[in-house]
Parts: sequence; C-alpha cells; structure tokens
Amino acid sequence: MTSSHTTDSTHGPIRTPLQLLYGSLLAFIGPIAVIIGLASFVASGNKTSPGAADLERSVALRIQKVGSVEVRDANRPLQSGEQVYKAQCAACHASGAVGAPKLGDAAAWGPRIKTGFDSLVQSALKGKNAMSAQGGGAFSDVEIARAVAYMANQGGGQFTEPPAPAPAQ
Repeated sequence: MTSSHTTDSTHGPIRTPLQLLYGSLLAFIGPIAVIIGLASFVASGNKTSPGAADLERSVALRIQKVGSVEVRDANRPLQSGEQVYKAQCAACHASGAVGAPKLGDAAAWGPRIKTGFDSLVQSALKGKNAMSAQGGGAFSDVEIARAVAYMANQGGGQFTEPPAPAPAQ
C-alpha cells in the first residue's frame, strides 16, 4: 500500500507570502519592542511612591528600622489612675466605643468587677476583644493598674490604687 499523501521535509513553517510578511514584521518589531521596554525599565530609576514629594524621606521610610528603643526617666512620678484614664482610656471608655464599658456605668462594670482586680489588670495589659494591649505603651503597668482601679471604682468597685513599687537596691 502506497500513500498518496507524502510529507516533504523541505518545507518550513512559512508556506504563504502573507505568513512571510507576518514573520518578517514580528522578527523586526518584536526585538525592538523588547529593547524599548527594557530601556524604559532601566531608565525609570528610583522613583518615589505616589504622593511622596521628598525622595530622601520616602527612601528613609522604606528602609527604617523595625524596632526602636525609647529611653524614659525611671524616676518620674507615677500618674494617678484618673490622669491615666483621661490621657489614654477615655478615648473609648468615655463614649462606650466598640463595647467598652462607660465610666460610672455600674451595670456594665458589675460583671467585670466580679472577675477580680488582677483579671481586670491582665485584660488591660494584654488586651481583650476590641481593646488593644496597653502594656509597654506610654504608661507603666502600675499606672495602667491604677487606671483600672479608678474606672472600676467609678462603676461600683472597691479597689485600692496600687502603690508605687519600691526602688531597686
């Protein structure tokens, strides 16, 4: 049996003049487009992010340190519970934002007071529900505990403000 259809290996992928025209254009225009794209990528250089007008500042923000060390005066007088409340806690506890018990609301503070002072302080230091952790912030743990005692006492609690810790020898 002979096959009437034979394959000729001398023919390439281009069989018509139109294919030759498209292949020639692609072979000429393709590398030029790649070269233009690479040149514009290299020439773009170090551009600031949108909205940043100061190149040095935008670079400094991108490469800034992850952490920082803040030196505070260890001998400064401790703030009272009311002072800490006004400076930090009142933002949510004055208005009752995101479920925070309002200052002086005995019905909201009652169940919390029953858990005990230490539990309330740990919730304040570590955070609970929508409240972020207060430990390590602008105030010491003792000052946060004083604020907890102040707020709980305004809601019907009978806690005493923690005294200042004794200085280390």
